[in-house]
Amino acid sequence: MKAYLLLEDGTLFTGRSIGAVKEVVSEIVFNTSMTGYLEVLTDPSYAGQAVVMTYPLIGNYGICREDMESGRAWPDAFIVRELAELASNFRSRETLQQFLLEEDVPGIEGIDTRALTKILRERGTMNGFLTTNPDFDREEAMRQMKAYQVLGAVARVSCKEKYVIPGKGKKVSIIDCGIKRNMLRELSKRGLELTVWPQDARAEDILAEKPDGIFLTNGPGDPAENVGLIREIKKLYDSEVPIFAICLGHQLMALATGGKTYKMKYGHRGGNHPVRDLESGRAYISAQNHGYAVDDKSLDPKVAETRFVNVNDGTNEGLAYCGKNILTVQFHPEACPGPHDTSYLFDHFLDMMEVQHA
Repeated sequence: MKAYLLLEDGTLFTGRSIGAVKEVVSEIVFNTSMTGYLEVLTDPSYAGQAVVMTYPLIGNYGICREDMESGRAWPDAFIVRELAELASNFRSRETLQQFLLEEDVPGIEGIDTRALTKILRERGTMNGFLTTNPDFDREEAMRQMKAYQVLGAVARVSCKEKYVIPGKGKKVSIIDCGIKRNMLRELSKRGLELTVWPQDARAEDILAEKPDGIFLTNGPGDPAENVGLIREIKKLYDSEVPIFAICLGHQLMALATGGKTYKMKYGHRGGNHPVRDLESGRAYISAQNHGYAVDDKSLDPKVAETRFVNVNDGTNEGLAYCGKNILTVQFHPEACPGPHDTSYLFDHFLDMMEVQHA
């Protein structure tokens, strides 16, 4: 069955339908990872977006549900050059096509994803319309695309109730804005007791449990939209509890302390983004997934100083807060998919808590 992808700028791609047969309007973004398509599909940070995979063959090692980063698929649609019909992997239990059908995710294959990615790089991220109807109303599709926004995504992906993952070490409170399972694994394997709170939790309730550390997670959408959450994070900042934040959490902390964020032209999504640690001078290859960035010039230098920068474009990749035991990073040290170069930051978080209680 044919499928059609219309972009907001009027460009039309014609390919073959994969996954569920349904019509969607979404924000089109691209990911440059060569592997890890299941982790991409189950990353809550993609809620409200349709993902283009730039690597040409996707699905060749099938689906192993133990590798999922959450309990379901989040993207609105999946766009690939070629979908592998057969899976070669002793751990695989189903094909990617079967997974997309089960998760009700539509998609398109057989289009020139390189050309699509170049459009998004040159003209910026834009909305798109995916359909299998050859007689779709182009004007109506354009109207829907112009009206589409990613709104309320953090509330949609966050847990609804507090839960605890036992551990014998220090107690860490996590605000779930769309957490990936590997963040929990990285923290748990260091022996920490984890209390995961929904995104609408009150700072007073979190602090009342006297955590040794606080962890702010990744998540989808425009960080500035989360006004209530930013207000609660400011209260956590005012406490003396050590805080480690990743991706959306990094942006929310900057907003809570007077900084600003902005939407990037096409964002950073993939497992090959170089970042430099300004303290040590070392460069690391990192996994990233974000369409917004912190404007580090908007922050008072007495409040925070830049700790990491992106080697490619110079954008802010991390902040150390002055006089506070707080470190925030834009990239994903837990990877999945991606390199593990910066996983040492979880150990650094342990050190932050040790110093606080010394």
